[in-house]
Amino acid sequence: MRYMIIVKATPQSEAGVFPPNMAELMAVMGTFHEELARAGVLLDASGLKPSSQGWRIRYDGKERKVIDGPFTESKELIAGYTLIQVRSRDEALEWTRRFPNPVGEGMAAEIEVRRLYEEEDFADIGQ
Repeated sequence: MRYMIIVKATPQSEAGVFPPNMAELMAVMGTFHEELARAGVLLDASGLKPSSQGWRIRYDGKERKVIDGPFTESKELIAGYTLIQVRSRDEALEWTRRFPNPVGEGMAAEIEVRRLYEEEDFADIGQ
């Protein structure tokens, strides 16, 4: 089972402003990702640049429209992710409870965890 741990964007991350404790945050996150790697569950992890450096493609029938960032609702955006592969939901929950606070201990923050579809999820479609 693969799970994506999603770090929510903040107005600061969308402005490209790093928190004053960035070196400490990077060290703590690095240690956590090393633990995931040693356990054999880390697939990938990365931070994302602000939406001002991205774009969206809007589909309308066969038409495609490019919409350049930035995008206004930072609470709906992501600033980074960690992708893990584990044996169960419970194991994913154990790891995510240990996930470092992405903005620093004692600060308000939220991560979201979502399971990825696997090939077997589509086995019965169209049959």
